[in-house]
Amino acid sequence: MDTRNRQPAWETAAESVLASQPDAADEFAERLHVGPRASLGPVSALFAVAMCGVSAFLCLYSTQPLLPMFQHLFGASKAAVAMTISACTLGVAFSAPLLGAFAQRLSRKRVIVASIVLLSLPTLLAATSPGLHALVFWRLLQGMVLPGIFATTIAYITEEWPPQQVPLAMSVYITGTVSGGFLGRVIAGLVAAQSGWRTAFVVLGAVTFTGALVVARWLPREKQPPAVHRPAAGPAVSRLAELAGRKMLAAYAVGFSVLFSLVAVFTYITFYLAGAPFRLSTTQLSWLFSVYLVGLVVTPLAGVGLGKVGLRKGIVLATAMGMAGVLLTLVPHIATVLVGLTLCSSGVFVAQSAATSYLRVAAPAHVRTLAAGLYLSAYYLGGTAGGEVPSWVWIHDGWRGCALLVAGLQCLTMAMAWWGWE
Repeated sequence: MDTRNRQPAWETAAESVLASQPDAADEFAERLHVGPRASLGPVSALFAVAMCGVSAFLCLYSTQPLLPMFQHLFGASKAAVAMTISACTLGVAFSAPLLGAFAQRLSRKRVIVASIVLLSLPTLLAATSPGLHALVFWRLLQGMVLPGIFATTIAYITEEWPPQQVPLAMSVYITGTVSGGFLGRVIAGLVAAQSGWRTAFVVLGAVTFTGALVVARWLPREKQPPAVHRPAAGPAVSRLAELAGRKMLAAYAVGFSVLFSLVAVFTYITFYLAGAPFRLSTTQLSWLFSVYLVGLVVTPLAGVGLGKVGLRKGIVLATAMGMAGVLLTLVPHIATVLVGLTLCSSGVFVAQSAATSYLRVAAPAHVRTLAAGLYLSAYYLGGTAGGEVPSWVWIHDGWRGCALLVAGLQCLTMAMAWWGWE
């Protein structure tokens, strides 16, 4: 492997997230060609990469199907129990740039394994929480550890696979992340319904620790030492101006809106469906997140469409699809609600694909690291706000108010993208 132009881990990770989209930039498209003899290497390595994705997202949103249960058990408000989601995303938003800078000189594999092991500790300790405040604290610690897994795994993939094979290896990792998000919700809901929420955290912690053992056993060691950090070039004032330009601000705002919409819908829909006329149980609510699996099929196919219609039109269409799905959930029929949630989640996934692709195109190369860090912070701050802000609307208008809030924000997102993107 040629190491003369290797990048620091955080820059490599950030850029690879953006570049792995099929329509990111013309020059990257040339690198996506995979010849007939291309090989992804041993299956065990790919399995370990997928397990990294599963471990990273297993716990992130795992409490969503448990929120009605928490509200009843702790006698707390919807906003209070939603903090079990918001605290985790806030931890990610805070620690992502810091962990990326700290870990860039260390062994990628060691950072990944250590982070998964560390993640299992607050997950297990969450089961000992005497009350909601302690549980929120452990969730915050979970979020602060998570970037050590997903940012470093992305850096590992881009450094250990040849450039033309990176997108395929990355797709295995992304499949693991979606699977982890789905499994975390289902495991938490099913176990909590049978044995209580404390047992659910014990099981999630055990699965996470098992993931660390799998990654330690099957993920190959790096072929090359970690890259040395290179600061971004150019005067600080100039870099700041580029990071705060119209296109960049629009990209950050879209990222904020994307995760806000996803977290808001799938957090507060559980309260809606737990009440009349649906009255779904915790077990039934856990299976609700099966609609996420549709995104495994829709998002790659939509990537082809984005390349044809362009990112600007693509995100408007994807956001419109998500907005239509949110409004469909207002129909008091469970099948219609499920269709609406499917459209909503798929639209958000495609919008995220368009947003990350646009960021690579819009950000000059010498500030792309900083731009990606700001985007990630805005993205997860949006998730934090999505867990809390709708609670203020719920007090006055229930789920209808929350759905209209998200739909209104999505209208604003389309306007921002159309105005700010070129």
